Amino acid sequence: MKEITTANYLDDINAFSARNEEPTWMTDLRVAALEKAENLELPKIERVKFHRWPLFNVNTEEYAPETMNIPSFDAMKDNPVIVQQGSITAFEQLSAKLADQGVIFTDMFTAMQEHGDLVKEYYMNKAVEMDEDKLTAFHTAFMNSGVFLYVPKNVVIEEPIEAIFIQDSASEESFFKHVLIVADEHSEFSYLERFQTIGEQKVKVSANIVVEVIAKAGSKVKYSAVDQLGENVSTYINRRGHIMRDASVDWALGVMNDGDVVADFDSDLVGEGSHSEVKVVAISAGKQTQGIDTRVTNKASHSVGHILQHGVIRERGTLTFNGIGHILKGAKGADAQQESRVLMLSDKARGDANPILLIDENEVTAGHAASVGRVDPEEMYYLMSRGLRKDDAERLVIRGFLGSVITAIPVKDVQKEFVDVIEGKLNA
Repeated sequence: MKEITTANYLDDINAFSARNEEPTWMTDLRVAALEKAENLELPKIERVKFHRWPLFNVNTEEYAPETMNIPSFDAMKDNPVIVQQGSITAFEQLSAKLADQGVIFTDMFTAMQEHGDLVKEYYMNKAVEMDEDKLTAFHTAFMNSGVFLYVPKNVVIEEPIEAIFIQDSASEESFFKHVLIVADEHSEFSYLERFQTIGEQKVKVSANIVVEVIAKAGSKVKYSAVDQLGENVSTYINRRGHIMRDASVDWALGVMNDGDVVADFDSDLVGEGSHSEVKVVAISAGKQTQGIDTRVTNKASHSVGHILQHGVIRERGTLTFNGIGHILKGAKGADAQQESRVLMLSDKARGDANPILLIDENEVTAGHAASVGRVDPEEMYYLMSRGLRKDDAERLVIRGFLGSVITAIPVKDVQKEFVDVIEGKLNA
């Protein structure tokens, strides 16, 4: 792998940008990010050492999959859907009714070409800054696919909006996805996102995923995700909400990857009366390491941010939950609550649940709870006394422990899929 320097990759970036017919502002942003990436520091995830992980492997060559994973048409519904395999968009569906209302749901490069001013206004500009750290700058320089979703003012979408991102285990292509979601004033919708690896190949790749959700005044966004990237994918993922006056973003995040993961799940409550509920579940197994920072920053008065994190660790897995609630000066009447709990199913498992409260204002409400332990023996005794075998009883307890995110997913078929993923992780 070449050293990440402007001299080594400038020609590659310019060629990629030209190939995708990107506007000049995007090319300039990529080059500026590449220049900064050389000197920026890695983000700090408390109690997780990931500086030696292969997060900076990059492959700018074009990828052409042998077969595309297109949904079966007889099973398709009418809701908005995008399926991407690697950097290729395999399927895209948006009803004429929603298009007529001004809804935009398309791949990132089409969005830049057809809605450039709108994308430019928000891309790495409101929620995530391109030069926050080495990983965000690296993402900006080498982002190679993603989607743009815009829901106009006062538009309410009843059916879920789905995005499916497939990583082919036989491909050496970098998996650098960007999701930009803009909910205009008083819009309402549910968005469901799935990352998954297909195939049984052993090619090692890096994934760098950034999700930006901008919720404008009075909007309501329900965001669900099920992450299932493979064991040979080392992943950095940054999901962040920029939440304005009286808007809400509720997150339901299932971190079910098989490879090493560092993640930032952040909600910036920038408007008075803004609200965010963040629910995260994760399972670590084998020799896998996962470090998850979940942060809510109350920047405005009467803003409410709650964090719920539940994790399960098997075998020699490692899982670290850092919950950060920060109430800034001026955010009177703010509420920051968090709960992080970890179940360890092995003597060799390692788990941490670290609550952090930073309070810079009076007349606020804040609290935290954290625990790391084993399955409650009383619960096990009760279930086994009703005739369940130990393994079945343990799985039932764990499913209930993780149930807060399962029930928040808006599609019943995906809820079942999520349960199957949990069962697979626990039975592996």
